[in-house]
Amino acid sequence: MNIHDGAPALSVAGLRKTYGETRAVDGIDLVVDRAEVVALLGPNGAGKSTTIDMVVGLSRPDAGEIAVFGASPHEAVRRGMVGVMPQEGALLDDVTVRETVALIASLHRTPLPAEEALRRAGVADLAGRRAALLSGGQKQRVRFAMALVPGPDLLVLDEPTAAMDVTARREFWQSMHAFAETGRTVLFSTHYLEEAEAYADRVVLMHAGRIVADGPVHAVMAEVSGRTVTATVPGARTEDLGALPGVTAAHVRDGRAELRCTDSDLVVRELLARYPEARDVEVAALGLEDAFLRLTGASEAVR
Repeated sequence: MNIHDGAPALSVAGLRKTYGETRAVDGIDLVVDRAEVVALLGPNGAGKSTTIDMVVGLSRPDAGEIAVFGASPHEAVRRGMVGVMPQEGALLDDVTVRETVALIASLHRTPLPAEEALRRAGVADLAGRRAALLSGGQKQRVRFAMALVPGPDLLVLDEPTAAMDVTARREFWQSMHAFAETGRTVLFSTHYLEEAEAYADRVVLMHAGRIVADGPVHAVMAEVSGRTVTATVPGARTEDLGALPGVTAAHVRDGRAELRCTDSDLVVRELLARYPEARDVEVAALGLEDAFLRLTGASEAVR
């Protein structure tokens, strides 16, 4: 079987996984086309990590099918078509970064040279440093280099920028995009919603083991269509603002009002008519975080 012939990068059908009484993944269907960059989002317990584990062959589903470029996850990994960057994974303290990446390269048939993987991951300057002396963010970048070693067609990243500072996160995504621009496919989970908005072609939102939204970022946000009007409104009460036509929710803090609405033009007109002293009026579309909270009903931080 030629696993390159016309098959999508990832195809999942009827996937289920249960741990005791907990249904971690509850019958999801998902197709990821080649060269897509897809963000997998969801709260704690949504099933993201369990799904990723099954996609890369670390866990077997109770039911359903998974195909990676038309092959089983184990076969795709064996052929070096999948690179995996876990959120955590021990590095040998007394082994240098170069030696670590070279060790991984020795396990593959046609790996990237260790120096090339280090360069692409942006850690060539750390090649001679022992793992024990690396920061948390630097260790993540080394794991990225390890994931690049097989020259994968599908790169799977689990919370890739955990422990990275802002600068390191920006540099990581620049490296990842350089990889994706070669026509490769990327599937990543993240709890930084702005990363999904900025770097994904598509978002898949999971909740309670199921997919609750799937599509381009703008399309997902359209599923919870609306805008937010914020303004300084001296003396206004929350209940009065909430009663304005077109307002679905209102909140006032220190004289600054935030109004969720279905028709921002109507709300602005009514606001200024009833509160002529209102000032600093701003209108913004709902962000991905708003979409996530509304679609999942989640009140906890995204993980």
